[in-house]
Amino acid sequence: MVNALDILRQRGFLKQITFEDELYALLGKEPVTFYVGFDPTADSLHIGHYIPVMAMTHLQRCGHRPIALVGGGTVMVGDPTGKTEMRQMLTREEIIKNAEAIKRQLSRFLDFGEGKAVMVDNADWLLDLNYIDFLREVGAHFSVNRMLTAECYRMRMEKGLSFLEFNYMLMQAYDFLVLNQRYGCALQMGGDDQWSNILAGADLIRRKEGNPAYCCTFNLLTTGEGKKMGKTEKGALWLDAERTTPYEFYQYWRNIEDDGVKNALLMLTFLPVPEIERLTKHMDERINEAKRVLAFEVTCLIHGEEEAGRARAASEALFEEGGSGEDIPTTVMTEAEFAAKNRVAELLYLTGLARSIGEGRRLIAQNAVSVDGERVEDTEARLDAGGGERLLRKGKKGYHRIRIGG
Repeated sequence: MVNALDILRQRGFLKQITFEDELYALLGKEPVTFYVGFDPTADSLHIGHYIPVMAMTHLQRCGHRPIALVGGGTVMVGDPTGKTEMRQMLTREEIIKNAEAIKRQLSRFLDFGEGKAVMVDNADWLLDLNYIDFLREVGAHFSVNRMLTAECYRMRMEKGLSFLEFNYMLMQAYDFLVLNQRYGCALQMGGDDQWSNILAGADLIRRKEGNPAYCCTFNLLTTGEGKKMGKTEKGALWLDAERTTPYEFYQYWRNIEDDGVKNALLMLTFLPVPEIERLTKHMDERINEAKRVLAFEVTCLIHGEEEAGRARAASEALFEEGGSGEDIPTTVMTEAEFAAKNRVAELLYLTGLARSIGEGRRLIAQNAVSVDGERVEDTEARLDAGGGERLLRKGKKGYHRIRIGG
């Protein structure tokens, strides 16, 4: 069995680990149950979640058992980590809807078949807790003085930390304890901003159960200069096509800074390390090939090969003419509007690429029209919504983007 820590270390995931030699030996001799938590604050994961998801996938491929914990209970309290204000409260219905969407995204990477990965919701044990019992069973093992030294609390002390949020560390630690008791979970993984919370859970298990428990956190995805990646002008880079279209997603990776390509290929794709070394060997114009590979591979993993192919075709058609994604004129249509007017000839007219629907048909007949890089041959061709975005091209330099759904 290949040791999963070797893979994570070689690909640049590892930031901090407790009892590293013990954990390495354990992962090398038997299947280990581990977990990563996801707070269902939205109906999609974003690129920041993608790092732990990839790490989970590497571990499962090495024979270990993932638990994806949805924080349906903790999200009702709010994690103060990295926040300057209290988080908006969600209803139970919103939380359930978001959790279902997250599981669909995780299913692209993790095998949730019989005896494989499992998804659990901490609302199942947190919402019905007896507060006095919880304080006696869990709270007694925590030092307030020590908790206040944690970075997640110190940041909030200046503006005010609610007692509601102060409970978050105890609740996350209790999650680890419950998963250890119910599933034999011995390892919690997550972003390095969760280090204090993860340590608290492992310490609680060792104190109460006397069982070994381990912590592992991951590096952020950064450029070679240490600049954090994953933010766009619109905010987070989402994994859901309705929040960030496959074309926008592809373009983000196609246009990243040169010094961030290698890290992204290592952490966000399954390409072999020697192939990544070959692609990133030269930091000159040849790095563009690595960017094309990165953009396609990541988009393929998130949105599927068909959408990745469409995004690549549209992008390459555009970049051959020296343009950029921001240069493209864009028309936004609702789903109903698009369904009623989705003939290519009509769309050419609506977007101004043709002076009439008839001219649109003639352009198609002259082989002068393509959609997402594929030539349109049928003068009555209709389009589906695809990933929420279609790119029309007339001739060599006429581009127009149709964005469906807002």
